[in-house]
Amino acid sequence: AVEMTESGGGSVQAGGSLRLSCVASEYIVTASFMAWFRQAPGNEREGVAGIDSTGDTTYAPTVQGRFIISRDNAKNTLYLDMNNLKPEDTAMYYCAASTAEFLVPLNSEYYTYWGQGTQVTVSS
Repeated sequence: AVEMTESGGGSVQAGGSLRLSCVASEYIVTASFMAWFRQAPGNEREGVAGIDSTGDTTYAPTVQGRFIISRDNAKNTLYLDMNNLKPEDTAMYYCAASTAEFLVPLNSEYYTYWGQGTQVTVSS
């Protein structure tokens, strides 16, 4: 079974930065459209950023220009660099993988594999 494990969450003040990592147990990082989602208490899970197998990326408008999604195929690892963090970025962050390679919407119904989540808390 595919396993994905996130790390890198924590508490930071507004304006700070964090780097999230997601290590996958198989070569899904190289062959799948992968994404980061987040979910705050009382809110629906929302897509933050996605990357296809060629490295093309897509971002939610709320994080465009502040977050960068990337991957290291040799390490089977997906990353999310988060800069200029805001209190509204506070949420549990999840990595996810689709069975498709390209053009997958940032909608949770299109993703098959999920990590367990890592908490990000941004204080003002």
